[in-house]
Formats: sequence, structure tokens, C-alpha cells
Amino acid sequence: MAINLVKGQTIDLRKNDNGENYDLSSVTIGLGWDVRQTKSGGFLGKLFSNGAEEVEYDLDAIAFLLDKNGKVVNTGRTTQTSSGKTISLYEGDVIYFNSMKHPSGHIWLTGDNRTGAGDGDDEQIIVKLDALDPKFDKILFIVAIYQGRKNNQHFGMVENAFIRAVDNRGKEIAKFSLSGDATYNGMCSMTFAEVYRKDGSWKFRAIGDPHQTDNFLEILKNYKA
Repeated sequence: MAINLVKGQTIDLRKNDNGENYDLSSVTIGLGWDVRQTKSGGFLGKLFSNGAEEVEYDLDAIAFLLDKNGKVVNTGRTTQTSSGKTISLYEGDVIYFNSMKHPSGHIWLTGDNRTGAGDGDDEQIIVKLDALDPKFDKILFIVAIYQGRKNNQHFGMVENAFIRAVDNRGKEIAKFSLSGDATYNGMCSMTFAEVYRKDGSWKFRAIGDPHQTDNFLEILKNYKA
């Protein structure tokens, strides 16, 4: 049975308190969320909104692969797409929407769900933990609201947000949930959780620390070697 974590709680991913063993050859880190519906309908709501459609939330999942010093050693390279768009951090130790698969092939982002619509995981990062290079000591999972500052979107409006770990057999190991409240107003990104090596196993820690920035590059500055 999966463990529902509280902020700051840590568990062993390989074996739970009931002695159940989990297959960590491939672990899915699933993230999900809902956006609280605003009550802006009716004549007055339409009047004050000037008829403008509400901008959909685009939440992005990001993973930092850290060494034993807690740093991202390889920040990749800058390249251009076929359309001429310049992207940074390509094929480095940061997994995000413009560099979705690590060069090792052992961690990747499955795709970008731009709205969080529907049940279940809205984004997934899959990690082959048992195959991960020993130089990687920790994986940090970030969620950021794309252009949240510009669109006045923040985690105070996000409900039923969660991060969970599921083993290779589809068994849910742990889940950490939170819903936005006034303490998250103005917060446009979050350090959600981390997975790290400990005593020959892997630990999962629920973090839930919010940040005002909507740009994960600002958070990355704290982890550059």
C-alpha cells in the first residue's frame, strides 16, 4: 500500500514498512494538478473581464540531476531547432520541455500536458534508478507555471497537486499531495520532492517549498557547479 507523505517526510523507495519490495529498475514520477475554477460568470463577470478568455495554466515538470555535492555538473549546450529557435541546457543534466531525455537514456520526460486537464498524472518523468550512473546522487523535482508572473497565475489557484512514485510493476510507492491556499499566493514554482541515494538504496523526500519565480533557471542558479 502506498504511503501518503506529509511535507518533510522521507521514505525508502525500495522497501516499505510492511516489508514489501519495489522494482526500481524503472520508476515513474507522476505529477498532477487541478486549477481552481474562478467564479467570474454572469453579466458582471463578463463586464469586468472585458470579454477576454482566461489564460490556461501551463505547469511544467523539471528534474535536476545532482552530484554528491548537490550540484548540476553538466548544463548541456545551446543549440537551434529546425525552426531557428535557440534553446539552452540541451542534453545536459536538466530534464525539461526543451531537453526531454537525458543523454544516458536513463531519465526522460514523457510529454508536456499544457493544461492539467483530466484525471491521473498530468506529466511523468521516468527514471531507471538502478541503472543511473553512480555520479548522480540526487534528483530534484521542480514544477513551474509557465509565464505565471505575466498571466498572474500562482499556486494559490492550484488544487489537488501531487507528486507520486510508481515502481516498474505499476505499484504506487508513495504520494505527496498539497492544495493551494493563501500561503501559496504569488508563488509560481515549487521544489516538490527529491529522490536520493542512501545506504545502498533510494530515498524519496516530500519538500513542497514554493518560490515566487516562474522561471526554473532562477532556481537552477542555486545548484550550478
